[in-house]
Amino acid sequence: MLGILRSQARSLNFYGASSCSVELLPLASVVACFDRKVLFFSKSTGNPTPRSDLQANTDIERENTSSSASVHPTAIVHQGAIIQEDVVIGPYCTVGPAVKLGKGCLLYPNSHVLGASEIGEGCILHTGAIVGADVPGCTTLGKKNVIGHYAVVGIKCQDLKYKEGDGCHLQIGNKNDIREYVSIHRSSSSDDQTMIGNSNLIMGTCHVAHDCKIGDGNILANGTLLGGHVILQDYVHTGGGVAVHQRCQIDSYAFVGGGSMVVRDVPMYVMVSGDRAQLSGLNVEGLRRHNFGENEMRKIKKAYQRLFMSSDGKLEDRLANLEASEEMASTPAVVQMINSVKGCLQENRRGICEFGRWKTAAE
Repeated sequence: MLGILRSQARSLNFYGASSCSVELLPLASVVACFDRKVLFFSKSTGNPTPRSDLQANTDIERENTSSSASVHPTAIVHQGAIIQEDVVIGPYCTVGPAVKLGKGCLLYPNSHVLGASEIGEGCILHTGAIVGADVPGCTTLGKKNVIGHYAVVGIKCQDLKYKEGDGCHLQIGNKNDIREYVSIHRSSSSDDQTMIGNSNLIMGTCHVAHDCKIGDGNILANGTLLGGHVILQDYVHTGGGVAVHQRCQIDSYAFVGGGSMVVRDVPMYVMVSGDRAQLSGLNVEGLRRHNFGENEMRKIKKAYQRLFMSSDGKLEDRLANLEASEEMASTPAVVQMINSVKGCLQENRRGICEFGRWKTAAE
């Protein structure tokens, strides 16, 4: 693993020409500036080369750093940080005292991990990325996450109700691709947390506010903005420039058209679009891509037509009729859709998005 990371790093000039072309720093200067194990970098290969002859005469060997980790001389790694096997820390990085870096993590130049932050195995922080903050609470990343250039993940929220000194938390799962200039904030109180699941793609300049809950497999296109306490279930896809009002919920397999402003809840399987987003059809292509069968899709379409394209009574009445249908009740995907719509109508929710041109006067 370490050999692969080093190879990638050299191909991208990871260590920097200037740092590899200078003479080794005097030992006294290194001891004065960096409270950690010393690793110098060879001018000929660019690989980290331990200077065991110098280390033997110093007391800066760190019990918390694996012998297979590589730390650039210009990086500042606090003595209390836990650095596991095959970690590579590049030039001008900062690793705080309460940080734990899992096996095989790669920190590109000028990336920083601060506060009580735990970074899982195989994570990559690109140049300028910041994870964590020196505020109470913690930031936890699972395995194989990629944090893009100048992304800011796990810092204090922008909620004016936040009380200084209160613990705030962010938990991120595995295999998420968080791209450049994304901002993800911690929770606004100690009894909640911002949560992101697994295998999400969060594109450049997106914002995930405090206390949001994001499931698995979602795609947020560039510039998507999620207000506080927003919930995205699984496999939601937003177009570019989407804004979601605080405390809205978007259920699984929904699609939100680019530039939409979502102010009410979005049920499963549908597409919405527009300023004050309205229903605009079924997310047929999304369902196909997620391997819904033809029979399932046919019944979902039928349920959609009965709920949103009929003028018979109120939506609640149509829901009741659909639930009473033996044909529909025998299809799990339709049952999930019915439960999703019913959830949008609960008193503690923001209400269901409008039906656009199908909305009737009775509703």
